[in-house]
Amino acid sequence: MHPLLASLRDNIAKVVFGHADAVDRMICCLLARGHCLIEDVPGVGKTVLATALARSVDCSFTRVQLTPDTLPSDILGVSIYDKATGEFVFKRGPVFANILLADEINRTPPRTQSALLEAMAEATVSIDGRVIELDLPFMVVATQNPFDFDGTYPLPENQLDRFLMRLSLGYPSPSEEARVLRERPGNAPLHTLQSVVNRRQLVELQLQVDKVRLDDSLLDYIVRIATETRKDDALIQGLSPRASLSLAQAARATAFYRGRDYVIPEDILDCVPSVCAHRVVPKSRASARLDATLDIIDRAVRRVPSPA
Repeated sequence: MHPLLASLRDNIAKVVFGHADAVDRMICCLLARGHCLIEDVPGVGKTVLATALARSVDCSFTRVQLTPDTLPSDILGVSIYDKATGEFVFKRGPVFANILLADEINRTPPRTQSALLEAMAEATVSIDGRVIELDLPFMVVATQNPFDFDGTYPLPENQLDRFLMRLSLGYPSPSEEARVLRERPGNAPLHTLQSVVNRRQLVELQLQVDKVRLDDSLLDYIVRIATETRKDDALIQGLSPRASLSLAQAARATAFYRGRDYVIPEDILDCVPSVCAHRVVPKSRASARLDATLDIIDRAVRRVPSPA
C-alpha cells in the first residue's frame, strides 16, 4: 500500500473502531473522486467515520445538519444586497468546500436534496445566472437513516445515482463496542485528529488512480454484469452506463489502494455491493432495503462467468 494511504487508514482507525472494511471503502471512494452515502441505524458511528476522513485530509471541510426546514440556499448560498456598493453580493454556502458532510440527508425535503445534484455531478453550482466551479478535490459524504424510519424522505433514483458508493456499518463486535465505551472517540480523540494528507498529495493520488490499467476482458465483464441486471425479473431498472463507469473507476481505485497498477476480477467483485446495490430499482418495496437489494445483485453477478 502507498505510504500516504496507509497513514490515512491508520489515522481514521484511531477513532473508528470495528469498521475496517468501511474505512477502506471510504478511502477508495475518495481516490476515485466519488461521493459516499453511509446508511445505517442511528448511533453506529456514521458521522464519526465521515468526520474522521475529512479531518485526516488537509482540505476545507464543512458540515451541514439537514432538517425538514433546510432550504437550498442554506447549502448553496444566497445573494445579499450591499448598501455601500448598491449591488448584490453572493455569500457562498457550505457546498463551497473540498469535503462536505451532509448529515441525515434523507431528513430534508426533495427540493433541498436536489440542490446538491449539479455539484455532485459536475462540480459546479449555477446560481444568479452564472456557473461557479467548485475547488477540487470535491467530495460529498452523506449520512442517512434507513428509509422506513420516521421522518425520512426517500432519496430519488437520480440523487442515489450521484453517489459512487453506499455503505452500511452495522454493529461493532462486543470487544470493539467496549473499546468505544472506554475511549469515547466522538469526544476529544475525534476533535484532536490531525491531517496526514494534504490537498496536493490527494490530487496526485487521484491522478495515479486514472492510470491504473483495466484490461478489455474486464471492461467486457463489467458490461455483462450490467446487462444481466437489466434482464433480472426482480428489478424494474438495472444498472445504467453511468453505473458501469462508476464500477470501473471504483475498481481502479481499489487496485491502486491494494498496491497494484492493474485491475483484477476480484477488485470489481469487491466493489459491486457498495457501487451497484443502490443504483437498481426493485419491483417490490420490501426488496428496496439494502440487504434485499444486495441479494438481487449477488444473484445477477453469479450468473456472469468471471474472466480468467
